[in-house]
This record gives sequence, structure tokens and C-alpha cells, in this order.
Amino acid sequence: MELLELMKTRRSIRKYQDRQITRKDLETIIEAGTWAPNAGGGQRRFIVGIRNAELAERIGRLNVARFDRSKLSGGYVSADQPSIIDDPAMKSGFYGAPAVCVVFAMKNFLYSIPDAFCCAENMVLMAVELGISSCIVARGEETFESDIGAAFLREWDIPENYIARCFVLLGYCEGEYPQPKPRKAGRSKIIE
Repeated sequence: MELLELMKTRRSIRKYQDRQITRKDLETIIEAGTWAPNAGGGQRRFIVGIRNAELAERIGRLNVARFDRSKLSGGYVSADQPSIIDDPAMKSGFYGAPAVCVVFAMKNFLYSIPDAFCCAENMVLMAVELGISSCIVARGEETFESDIGAAFLREWDIPENYIARCFVLLGYCEGEYPQPKPRKAGRSKIIE
């Protein structure tokens, strides 16, 4: 598939089948993340791949535990693929995804957040190329701000100067794959 078509095909999926992705596919998706653009070529990100649905669910619940709805700028995402923004009763920010990647970056580095999200974008594009559904989820920082979260970081040997910036959910879409939303007009311009 050509890159632009791949980009037009990818959707944020929040309903997953109870079917795990292969380890080989997870490794390929992580490898794609390691090749993402990064400030100064410093390669300061660290990716933890979780191929355990129960563990992913536990962390997804931590992700929602500190979710501050007052910081939302809108209150609706999708009828086909609802999010925790649409449904406050949802208890996991990972929506049942059987595999999740946590993208860590240096805490006090100016380009930490852009580096992490460039990494996540590469990963979701690789996922769609492999026929795997995905979603990028934020709120990495607050997910691990608890005793339980800190225990995970110690168990995974995450350096103290690193912080979770985002997550990449991975699995197979439950139900129909969403259709594209029309692009809003007037959202770009070229100046010569």
C-alpha cells in the first residue's frame, strides 16, 4: 500500500477482538518506532511492549484513574468507536486492546513529547501495514503516578529520568472498520 493511502486507511480503534497479535508483529511495530524522527538524532525514547491482555487492562485502568474531564476541549469523539470522553462509565483507557506499547522519553528534555508522539505515529502506520488496528492514547505521565504504577516502572527497569508520554494500543478491530471522516475545509494553506 502506498504511504498516503495507508495514512488515509488508518483509524483510531477503541473496540478490540479478544485475539492477540503475534510477537513477531509486535517486534516489527516496535522496530518502526525506533526509526521515527527524533530531536538531534538522540534516540532518547524507550518502548515497552506488553503482549499480555490482563496486564494491559490493569494499566488501562490506571490510565483512566486520574483522568481529569475538566481539561477536555470537546465532549464527543465517535459513535462507532467511542472513547472515555464519550462514555464516562468506561473503566479502561485501553478499550480491551490485547497488546499495548508504552512510549517513554526523557523527563526534562525539551523535545521529549514530540519525540514520543513521532515514535507512536510510526508504530500505528506500521500496524495498519500489518493489518493490525491501533490507537494512540495520551495521559502516560499520570498513568504511573501511583504506588502501583511506580512498581511497574521498577519492575521494567525504566530509568528514573524517563517518563511515559503515550501508549500505542494494538489488536484487531471488533465489528466494522470505521469509514473515514471528511476532511475539514480551510485547514491548510501554502504561502509562496
